[in-house]
Amino acid sequence: MSDQSRPVIPAALKRAVLEEAGYMCAIPTCRYTTTEIAHIEPWAKVQEHTFENLIALCPNCHTRFDQKKDIPKASVLRFKANLSVINARFGPMERQVLEAAADRPEQESFRYPRGMEWASSNLVRGQLADIVEREPTWGTVQDGSLGMNDLRLTALGRDTVNRIREGRLLTAD
Repeated sequence: MSDQSRPVIPAALKRAVLEEAGYMCAIPTCRYTTTEIAHIEPWAKVQEHTFENLIALCPNCHTRFDQKKDIPKASVLRFKANLSVINARFGPMERQVLEAAADRPEQESFRYPRGMEWASSNLVRGQLADIVEREPTWGTVQDGSLGMNDLRLTALGRDTVNRIREGRLLTAD
């Protein structure tokens, strides 16, 4: 079967691959929002569409991976593996913190509204971040809900962010 006659990737499978990458390029240093579905092992070799062999890439990274061979297959396999670890361990807001930390490695902490500690509980529980309580800068605090706190990445959190950014393998534990 030639590439011209290969079946279309089923919509549900395509959606699952896009959701896994947050509808962005799976390469952590790119994260461009226009994506295509790429086969990790070439279609010509496997002749099937499977979730494990598909990854969301932007058109540029897709070309660099498939045609120019600038991006090694081993790296793409790590990017795919890291997506499943991150998605299994962290909620959407926590993934945004990790992404922001990867984009801004010089930033020490991230501010969030007091009372939203639950949104980063997996990062704290996993010892990737600490909550630093800040003194309120306005109003009176009756119930602890006014003001802001900081979420500060620990050394383990920084290492995790560096692994994500560099495409090094994360572990599931």
